[in-house]
Amino acid sequence: MKCLILAAGYATRLYPLTENFPKPLLEVAGRPILDHLIDDLEHCGGVDEYIVVTNHKFAPIFESWAASHRAVTIVDDGTSTNETRLGAVRDIQFAIEQCSIDDDLLVMAGDNLLDFSLGAFASYAQQKQASCVMCYHEPDEVRLRRSGVAELDADYRLLSLAEKPAEPKSHWCVPAFYCFTAQDVKLVGKAIEEGCSTDAPGSFIAWLCRQTEMFAWPMPGRRYDIGNLESYNEVKQIFEK
Repeated sequence: MKCLILAAGYATRLYPLTENFPKPLLEVAGRPILDHLIDDLEHCGGVDEYIVVTNHKFAPIFESWAASHRAVTIVDDGTSTNETRLGAVRDIQFAIEQCSIDDDLLVMAGDNLLDFSLGAFASYAQQKQASCVMCYHEPDEVRLRRSGVAELDADYRLLSLAEKPAEPKSHWCVPAFYCFTAQDVKLVGKAIEEGCSTDAPGSFIAWLCRQTEMFAWPMPGRRYDIGNLESYNEVKQIFEK
């Protein structure tokens, strides 16, 4: 399995911290955010390459960071501003093409932290032999309207997903952590050709679950989304304890 880390955003809500520095390399508990994610996967095993897709502005910083890590490839998507960014789905396809990915693929946001291991998620996907997403129950409807919201059946089969729905159909949120089979990795380009929205990564999930069987894995712990200065400071306090 390969791991693709989405890190091409410009994190404008975290300025001035991220005006000239990538958010995924901000430190939490004395270590870059990406180190927490990658070290967890290294401990679990099964990932033979980590591919970080970033923008042209931050690519040299990621290259310097990657020099001290095993099996990390940096992919520069060529964009230099927030206004010219490709969007997450196009970044996924760009990395697939640049690295000739034809393996099972774990895709994850580079600006999230978890208080549980991703190893169990990867094992769940292997057991299902299908593409899978993570999910968690969100009681707050305001937060639901800012998230990807899934409809699931009793067996956690993914029936639909909507990004930032005005009228959420459930309380199941889907963060940007996905396991794709090698067969489904080949469908990203087709989804784009058929008009799949390319900004949010969940847009591809919404398209894919209409083409093939997918499942959701209920998270056993918490996810911490670092979106602004307030959430970054909160996460630092939690992890430093």
